Amino acid sequence: MRQIIIEPTENPKVMKFVADYNLIPGSLELDRSSDISEIPLAQELFNYPFVDRIFITANFIAVAKQDSVEWDMVAESLKNVIEDELLANPRIYLQKRKEMYQIYAEMTPNPNVMKFVSSRLLLDGFVEVKSRDQDLDVPLAKAVFEEFDFAREVFISDNFVAVTRDESVQWHEVMVAVRAFIAEYLQNGGSISNITAQKHESPVENIIKREYTDQEQKISDILNEYVAPAVENDGGKISLLEYDASTKTAKMLLQGACSGCPSSTATLKGGIENLLKQFVPELVEQVEAVNG
Repeated sequence: MRQIIIEPTENPKVMKFVADYNLIPGSLELDRSSDISEIPLAQELFNYPFVDRIFITANFIAVAKQDSVEWDMVAESLKNVIEDELLANPRIYLQKRKEMYQIYAEMTPNPNVMKFVSSRLLLDGFVEVKSRDQDLDVPLAKAVFEEFDFAREVFISDNFVAVTRDESVQWHEVMVAVRAFIAEYLQNGGSISNITAQKHESPVENIIKREYTDQEQKISDILNEYVAPAVENDGGKISLLEYDASTKTAKMLLQGACSGCPSSTATLKGGIENLLKQFVPELVEQVEAVNG
């Protein structure tokens, strides 16, 4: 049986149930209006009327409850349900008889970036190729650049490929062709990347070559738990690049679809800044964006 550890969070309404392996690439955020027909675990959890939302990413399942019950009354029951369901479907979704690369296209908040999502894991981490002239050994990105003149950047993470276009085309004109090309490339066994993927836990370490201070680590932990999964779901990546304690300013590195996105500033100010002010008001008063 899969062993699950119950782990409280800073939000008293949310409890994490941590597994000893990665459950899915990317993340899932589900409520009672979500389509859970292919997710038996969610079906079982929502049988409990006090369960409001479910968030699944990396190696944990976070459950948000109503105020009508206390965790000490229900946490063990939910743990048992999760252990049983992971035994039947270790990767959350109903197991398919034959696993193949199924690719679908998904819009992102950045109109220049289209996300091509795979049914299978592509990378454990991420790589970013900022231009067709960048000297990186990433065969999938090179293949996209060679096939499509309009491709400007390629960002590969977990189970998706995010492609940035130039102004010569619109996505409705080329989306089907790009999706078909990526699907065929993967089905034919094409190599994805020959360089080491950056890890989601600390992607900025490969850029600034230093360890976080205690204050930076606290901010980064909140980003990784509450912000990064949603950003990655939109084809992007966010990480703490720099922190100025004297002005209480956190500078965020934006990559993938987030880099240059028209809505990134609004997202930072309206969402991430408010979140950090709520969780660490003694550390953060404002955030700034740095495009990767």
